Amino acid sequence: MNDTLRIDLSIIQNWITEKSRVLDLGCGDGTLLRLLMDNKKVLGYGLEIDADEITQCIRKGVNVVEQDLNTGLSNFKDNSFDTVIMTQALQIMHRPDLVLDEMLRVGKECIVTFPNFANWHARLYLILRGRMPVTKQLTYQWYDTPNIHFCTVKDFEVLCHEKNIYIMDRKVVAQRFPDHLLKDLAPNSFAETAIYHLSKNH
Repeated sequence: MNDTLRIDLSIIQNWITEKSRVLDLGCGDGTLLRLLMDNKKVLGYGLEIDADEITQCIRKGVNVVEQDLNTGLSNFKDNSFDTVIMTQALQIMHRPDLVLDEMLRVGKECIVTFPNFANWHARLYLILRGRMPVTKQLTYQWYDTPNIHFCTVKDFEVLCHEKNIYIMDRKVVAQRFPDHLLKDLAPNSFAETAIYHLSKNH
């Protein structure tokens, strides 16, 4: 697990209430849910489509259901969970806006993390090389990337405003110099990963 992801998990853990009900969308190998089950005593469930990742979840003792998130969450009732989480997967959804709607229907709150495509390293790469960036955070070539919606911090906050979604908290992560010094001052330019804690506006 890389350093950035470890920081993501630490921040998310701080936002989770002990003994709450948590749904992790695109839960991967179950690392986050296992952490929350151990440290926060949550009742956790994961949704995942990759068979190998599902196998890892089962080995970790994580409750997991095979499901394609692009088909929605109609099998879950309104407010079934205290928190719905999606880490590093929003940008690969066919309709991220509808996924957000579903997350805040099923959960009282939600937590979303995604790579910030407006980071200056990515911008500079495109300007100097004239090619789609391939970086530590964006490791795929343009033709095989699962990232179909290139989202920035500004883009996401505009979407939240349009949908009347309340941003309870925002953290941004950056490891490189000078990004880690400037990320809070100008997150759209220097954040590598954005982490949002959201709820419905009342």
